[in-house]
Amino acid sequence: MKKPLPKGSKKLLNAWAFYDWANSVYTLTIASSIFPIFYSALFISDIKVVNAFGYELKSTALITFVTAFTFLVVSIMSPLLSGIADYVGNKKSFMKFFCYVGGIGCIGLYWFSLDHIYISLLFYFMGLIGYWGSLVFYNSYLPDIAFPEQQDRISARGFSLGYVGSVILLVVNLAMVMSQETGEAKMEMMRWSFIMVGSWWILFSQYTFYILPKGVKNGHKVTKNVILNGFKELRNVWRQLKDNLRLKRYLAAFFVYSMAVQTIMLIAVYFGEEEILWGDDSEKTMGLIVSILVIQIVAILGAFLTSRASEKFGNIKTLIGVNIIWMGLCFAAYFVTIPIHFYITAGFVGLVMGGVQALSRSTYSKFLPDTADTTSYFSFFDVAEKIGIVIGMIIFATIDQITGSMRNAILFLFVFFLFGIFLLFRVPRTAE
Repeated sequence: MKKPLPKGSKKLLNAWAFYDWANSVYTLTIASSIFPIFYSALFISDIKVVNAFGYELKSTALITFVTAFTFLVVSIMSPLLSGIADYVGNKKSFMKFFCYVGGIGCIGLYWFSLDHIYISLLFYFMGLIGYWGSLVFYNSYLPDIAFPEQQDRISARGFSLGYVGSVILLVVNLAMVMSQETGEAKMEMMRWSFIMVGSWWILFSQYTFYILPKGVKNGHKVTKNVILNGFKELRNVWRQLKDNLRLKRYLAAFFVYSMAVQTIMLIAVYFGEEEILWGDDSEKTMGLIVSILVIQIVAILGAFLTSRASEKFGNIKTLIGVNIIWMGLCFAAYFVTIPIHFYITAGFVGLVMGGVQALSRSTYSKFLPDTADTTSYFSFFDVAEKIGIVIGMIIFATIDQITGSMRNAILFLFVFFLFGIFLLFRVPRTAE
């Protein structure tokens, strides 16, 4: 029987971080780049509609609605799983389950077709649920395997491994697609890239699963109270917010502007595919994937510059400035039609994307009371973010469906940033 490694050991920490290498390929290839391009290419005619769930839906509206529904399931499931993860010993079994569901979902996308839209969307749903479900248990391992002074560094190491691994596979997939001459052959290579993502995720996660401990066994059984424990913790946080005006107002502002930020990040490639005037399909495929890489690289610089700005001007003032830039991007995107303008816009999106995510979380952490249960408060933060994604994407998809243009939908997000700025101005500078 394998002897568990001691908490804080280098091998254990690296094994935990290595799961980022395994699963980050999903977010870059499936969520952000090749799948959106593949999905859009399934529609031969200029009128991109799908008959599904009893309605005739725009292709972009359909995938946005399905994504919103998936995040709704995630927002309900996360506190439930967190309650179980805190109580049950064998959390590795849960993490494995969601990893395999996600990996199989990615592999299943090989057979994605409009003729079998429901099973196709089920595979898409499985990938998204598997990714976020496994993250609940992956994150809950951190205090078990690392001491407090190690946690920031090992989290950053995981992020770096995930970035490197996902970019490597994306470049390989891009080479596969661009090596083909016909559109049909390119589509086939995209299908194979989905199999590679699922296989990469499942295979490389085995090292993490081999090294990580099963969990702290306590012999307890899962009861109704245990299942509902995560929701009870969220309710307690909600009640405590009444006595913390600064945190309450900040959360309100975050909830509003995060709706728009996350929606733009999730639909950027679909917007680029549908609304930009590319020369031909090869230029479009290359251009969209290059823009994703630009966003990823610039986001790192954006996070660095935003952290420096927050040191000089303060967190709230910096967030107001970042939201003003986001507001300008929504307005500019309405007029973007040619590739060079799309690349420039993508660069600015990356610049503020990395900054707003990092600064939003660190600002929330700074505003927490000294006596706070950080796990419960961050669970509340994550659920608020997911519900914001659901609302933002439903509004976006509805406008897209009704008006027939993603430009109108993205212009409407201007309102969210404007309201978010107004709410940020109302956040007290000191705790009250």
